[in-house]
Amino acid sequence: MKLSADIKAFQARLGHEFTNAALLVRALTHSSMATPNRDDNQRLEFLGDRVLGLVMAEALLSQDQGATEGQLAPRFNALVRKEACADVAREIDLGGVLKLGRSEMLSGGRRKEALLGDAMEAVIAAVYLDAGFETARGVVLRLWGARLGAVKEDARDAKTSLQEWAQARGLPPPDYVELARKGPDHAPIFTICAQLKSGQRAEATAGSKRQAEQAAARALLDQLQAE
Repeated sequence: MKLSADIKAFQARLGHEFTNAALLVRALTHSSMATPNRDDNQRLEFLGDRVLGLVMAEALLSQDQGATEGQLAPRFNALVRKEACADVAREIDLGGVLKLGRSEMLSGGRRKEALLGDAMEAVIAAVYLDAGFETARGVVLRLWGARLGAVKEDARDAKTSLQEWAQARGLPPPDYVELARKGPDHAPIFTICAQLKSGQRAEATAGSKRQAEQAAARALLDQLQAE
C-alpha cells in the first residue's frame, strides 16, 4: 500500500515504519469513515489498550521493585488513562493524520480527547500486530518515557485532591477559568486558572484543557501546602 507523505512523516514521529501499511491506515480510520470495504479502528483500540496496559505494568514493576499494589495502581491509572493517551497523540500530531468523516471533522474531531486517545491505542495495537510485542513495547516506552519517569508516589488526580482539600474546609469546589488559548487547531495551548472562593489561585499552561486544569490544580495544592 502506498502511503501519503503526511502518514510517512507520522511514522517517523511514531518511531516505527510499518511493513503492513494497511494496519496503520486502519488504526487511523475513525468509525465515521468506515464503509463495507474499509474497517475502522475500534477493534484495534480494544487490543491496544491491553498492550499499553501490559507495557506500563511491567515498566512500573521494574521501576520500583519494592512498591505495593496500592502504590502501583494509581501510577498505572495515571499512565494508561485516556487523557494520557490523548496527550501523547497530540505530541506526535496524530490528529493531523486521522481519517474522519465530514461531520466529525467539522465538529473538531481532530482535537477531541476521547477520539485522540482511542486512536493512540489503535496505533499501539497496529505496531504490535505489525512487528510484535518487543517493538510495541519499545515504541510505548519511548513515547511515554517522560511520564513514566515523572509519575509520583501519589498519582492521584490533582483536581480531585484539590476538591477534597476545599470540602474539608467548608469551601465550595474550585473553579477552573480558561484565561487564554493559543496555537493552531491541531495543537492548541491552553492557560487555565484554578481558584478557590477563599481567594487562592494558580495558573498553568498545557497542550490540552484537562492537562492545564490538572497542572493548575497541582500548582495550587503545592501553594496551599507551602503556606
